[in-house]
Amino acid sequence: MPQTSTPQAMPPRARRVMARAALFAMVLVLASACGQRETKPEEPQPRLDNGTVVFPEGSRQAGFFVTGEVKMGSSPKLQLAGRVVWDEERTVRLYPPFGGRVTRILAKPGDAVRAGQALAVLASPDFGQTQTEARRAQADFALADKNLKRVRELQAAGVLPAKDVQSAEADFSRAESELKRATARVSLYGKSDTVDQTLTLASPIAGVLVERNINPGQELRPDLQLSNLPALFVITDPARLWVQLDASERDLRLLKKGQPLKLRAPAWPDDSFASSIDAVADFIDPATRTIKVRGSVDNRGRKLKGDMYVTAEVDSGAAPALEVPSKAAFLLGDKYYVFAEEGPRRYRRVEVMVGAESQGRIAVVSGLKAGQKVVVEGVLFLNRIQRSLESGAPA
Repeated sequence: MPQTSTPQAMPPRARRVMARAALFAMVLVLASACGQRETKPEEPQPRLDNGTVVFPEGSRQAGFFVTGEVKMGSSPKLQLAGRVVWDEERTVRLYPPFGGRVTRILAKPGDAVRAGQALAVLASPDFGQTQTEARRAQADFALADKNLKRVRELQAAGVLPAKDVQSAEADFSRAESELKRATARVSLYGKSDTVDQTLTLASPIAGVLVERNINPGQELRPDLQLSNLPALFVITDPARLWVQLDASERDLRLLKKGQPLKLRAPAWPDDSFASSIDAVADFIDPATRTIKVRGSVDNRGRKLKGDMYVTAEVDSGAAPALEVPSKAAFLLGDKYYVFAEEGPRRYRRVEVMVGAESQGRIAVVSGLKAGQKVVVEGVLFLNRIQRSLESGAPA
């Protein structure tokens, strides 16, 4: 019986021939499989039809867009961002009137203080000089008073002429004025009957000490305020605060003095705080192009804190307007646009004039009609497609 030769038993030349034959057969199989593979059809491309983006039937891109209906909303409500600050009509920032060294601090932040209560004590040579001037003025006045009495007695006896009396009266008037000035100055800050160089910084109002920027042994200068350095003490009444809001130019027509505000703070998501507009600025910030709006809020519950961020909701009082979801409108240059649906897979970019924005919806003053549908998902992608088509590039 004949025996089958194994590859190892075959001559080298025969083995090479068999390997080439196997490789050739494999190439033929792969070529046949590639030839039988179907060619994938190309994605149908959108086109511009007189400014309208049209997607052909079967386009996968057309499935990216979601539309919403233009509806008549309620009276527009304006939302403004801002923060609460101290009521400046109930706030005092205390700076040193004289230079000196801090020897004692008598109050700490959070303390309730009364009007006239001492907050700190300074050793002040400058204040000592002012005390000295007051004492000198007292001595000069006493001397001028005695001299005037003596001159009047001598003039009455016929010893001195009237002009000496007039000169003495002038000296007395000058001494009296200087005494009043020096005494009043010292009385503003301390005692005028001694020269102890002790200057007491006292609170001029009753309130709460909310800020302290002073340390024992610190050397103070009287020009801290001119150097834009923080005040040594800030005393205020936190039971009433101001709210400072930023409004845009287009919001100006909706804002007026006395208008109610509803404030919300991230720290109290379930609470709102009643407020009202006290003033609207007469100028626009040239850097931010915003208008400052100031209101006031009752804070007897002490929930709001100084410099806390808040959002104010303003009922504009205007008639109800058309609304669309805020994400439907986009800014192109200095104008707002939306994509209105004209039919199945047909979208036109429309310029609109927008109004106040509130709770995810924005008022549309002009450019749309009630019942129209606008693109609310994929807006920027659709705008990029239109710009590509307008430039002649592939979408």
